[in-house]
Amino acid sequence: MKVLVIGGGAREHALCRSLSLDPDVSALYCAPGNAGIAEVAELRPVDALDGDAVAALATELGADLVVVGPEAPLVAGVGDAVRAAGIPVFGPSADAAQLEGSKAFAKDVMAAAGVPTARSYVCTTPEEVDAALDAFGAPYVVKDDGLAAGKGVVVTEDRAAARDHTLACDRVVIEEYLDGPEVSLFAITDGVTVLPLQPAQDFKRALDGDEGPNTGGMGAYSPLPWADPKLVDEVMASVLQPTVDELRHRGTPFSGLLYAGLAITSRGVRVIEFNARFGDPETQVVLARLRTPLAGVLLNAARGTLDAQPPLTWRDDAAVTVVIASHNYPETPRTGDPIEGLAEVAAEDGPDVYVLHAGTRREGDAVVSAGGRVLSVTATGSDLAQAREKAYKAVARIRLDGSQHRTDIAAKAAEGR
Repeated sequence: MKVLVIGGGAREHALCRSLSLDPDVSALYCAPGNAGIAEVAELRPVDALDGDAVAALATELGADLVVVGPEAPLVAGVGDAVRAAGIPVFGPSADAAQLEGSKAFAKDVMAAAGVPTARSYVCTTPEEVDAALDAFGAPYVVKDDGLAAGKGVVVTEDRAAARDHTLACDRVVIEEYLDGPEVSLFAITDGVTVLPLQPAQDFKRALDGDEGPNTGGMGAYSPLPWADPKLVDEVMASVLQPTVDELRHRGTPFSGLLYAGLAITSRGVRVIEFNARFGDPETQVVLARLRTPLAGVLLNAARGTLDAQPPLTWRDDAAVTVVIASHNYPETPRTGDPIEGLAEVAAEDGPDVYVLHAGTRREGDAVVSAGGRVLSVTATGSDLAQAREKAYKAVARIRLDGSQHRTDIAAKAAEGR
């Protein structure tokens, strides 16, 4: 099977790494990719937002499957263009991807499907904003209605800061604050059958102790030893299957990866948000634990034959990933700094520790930073404590001037909290 992956971040590196280990994959391409992905896949240049260009590349390569990684190409309809060329695509249509592309659309779908979520108001005027902020009170939760690369959400006790965020957005969703720990659950679907993966927890705030600004994610771990063993079954029944069914009934079936961001509140499970693709950094730890070869699962979803997919199998190991970010991330991250120590990790930390590239590029013989989140250091171990220890040992080997990372990824869970 020839597979083309679209994108160039740590999520796509994790996908390419898993696909490269699949014996059914005879050729693996990534467009545009990054310096790390080049080690496991052949890179091809492409404008990832240009559906016709992606379709032409997939046709030229004779791809049997195209996997669209990031949200922006999905919302732009890249998957539709490739499907129109007769090539199976893992990723929803532009219409179905509005589940992530518009918070208001997602709320409408959840209301119709009876999916539990936070009470909310969609606001387009200052008067509507003020009324919604007053209705819910602090802490204030304000979400940009459109795509914002994981950073369009403000949660604050400061009413002025919440209101200021609305001024930078055309339309916002203001909702009640959900208490309790957050969980990410992925599901692969062909629009009818829904196949859940293992849950993970990520860390959105930039600094230890969940302080600092919101980011695209600073680390993650799986499994969740503190979670109710029935959590996945509950979310399947109350969230994932009803959402997929509602979209199919609307004539916009969702095929691809449905990501549910959940809060385990005092009143039960509530949906915080949906994504229409694998999440970063949770993908890194979930795929690290998946034993089933990945390509066939994605192809079954793309072809509409997921009901024929045998049950997924998982490793007993725990996985932890720690994100190394560039100087001053997430405000105005600095790029172009050389990265050292990657070869040391590869040589000294063993096959269960590896570095996934997010924002990197190659300059001659050097690898330099090219984005806010630069690397994800991922490790597996017999339990979370061992996986944490391995991951942070590898993080210490990597040198990137001015870089930052959280030191508390999975710390509470490793201690049994």
